[in-house]
Amino acid sequence: MIALISDIHSNLEALNAVLQNIKDHGGVTKIYCLGDIVGYGPNPLECTEIIMNCDKTIMGNHEQALLNNAFGFNKVAKQAIQWTRSQLKPSLLGGRKKKAWKFLKSLKTHFTENNILYVHGSPREPTNEYLTEEAITNAQNGISTTLDENFALMDKICFMGHTHKPGVITNDYKFYNIDDLNYRYTFLDYQKVIVNIGSVGQPRDNDNRASYVIYNPVANEIIFKRVEYDYQTTIAKIEAINNLNNQLGQRLSDGA
Repeated sequence: MIALISDIHSNLEALNAVLQNIKDHGGVTKIYCLGDIVGYGPNPLECTEIIMNCDKTIMGNHEQALLNNAFGFNKVAKQAIQWTRSQLKPSLLGGRKKKAWKFLKSLKTHFTENNILYVHGSPREPTNEYLTEEAITNAQNGISTTLDENFALMDKICFMGHTHKPGVITNDYKFYNIDDLNYRYTFLDYQKVIVNIGSVGQPRDNDNRASYVIYNPVANEIIFKRVEYDYQTTIAKIEAINNLNNQLGQRLSDGA
């Protein structure tokens, strides 16, 4: 089995809780991270060092912004990226930061394994495109080809993160949240499916628990997992850093 995590966003407490939950679940042999290790949160170096031990990791839009420029980011997110860069960009002495920076620079935008596509954003634009409920509604109403174009670029299954909202999008233009699915989904041979695995460090589906997925290729199914963690500690860390806006902490308690 493979554990799929994404959108950690420098939230060490959430990441540690999820990794412990993966261990407690049993049977997981690999962990894949689908990007956005950094951004928003107070522990970018520590989270990066942990993710360096994952079996595979791809680049998210926050890593891209960290290494280049935060184009399209709002003021709060851009300020967080600037602070994150100050915490990660290595000095001449190198050390821990040098290793973490080198790792982040080495990340690819996507990979395919056993005909399954792994991205951060979408098949069409692996790093930055959001596949939202609006895109699904537009497809249902015949006013957009966004979903069709994305489904055409994949075989049967694509795993992604980015929107921080876990669920399943099928190629008949339907979205199923995890409550609809009772936290479990079995893949069908005739259907193409895009799976959003949700966010470890900043959930936005009105549930403040960390989100991740366990994929069982033998049973051809996934299980959505939610994990409680000490978000109050993360909030306190954010509030103690002048260059991180307090709303980044508040949304952790709201899960929105």
